[in-house]
Amino acid sequence: MYDVVLLVEQELSEPDAKRVVELHQDMPEPVKYHVLVPCHNAEAGVEASISALGTADLYGPGLAGQRQDLAEAQKAMDTEAKGCSGRSVQRLRDLGQSAEGGISHDRPIDALVATVEAVHGQEVIILTRPHVVAEFFHLDWTNSARRHLGVPVLHLLEHDSQRASSVRE
Repeated sequence: MYDVVLLVEQELSEPDAKRVVELHQDMPEPVKYHVLVPCHNAEAGVEASISALGTADLYGPGLAGQRQDLAEAQKAMDTEAKGCSGRSVQRLRDLGQSAEGGISHDRPIDALVATVEAVHGQEVIILTRPHVVAEFFHLDWTNSARRHLGVPVLHLLEHDSQRASSVRE
């Protein structure tokens, strides 16, 4: 079995799923895809934003009263990420591929490294929107993954379904 770990920023579109599968169509052994969707931590995000503004001392105690709202926001984000993972896996399965998926609350690269180690991944594909500044400074997921992993890492830009539909019209 040839294990490929996919780190995706958003749901794998049908054209993206086809493109990924086409990359491995001539493999002599079966391929299994492991879809990983990062899920943000609502509470950490709010606290980091407040700290960045230098107002943590003004709002810090107030966050305790917002725990319920943050828990609900986290539940909604988890549900969306799980749905994204599930639909992405289903798109790969609809193309006759073996696939599984999951979400992670860890930093994306830490989760990617752990997943590659857990499944003995032989290849990583990272699908993202363009991130020009991060890519220029080599701070993007792909460059970070290449520094941390000893397997091939391919970066693909996600298919823009909105732009593609407006081009067709």
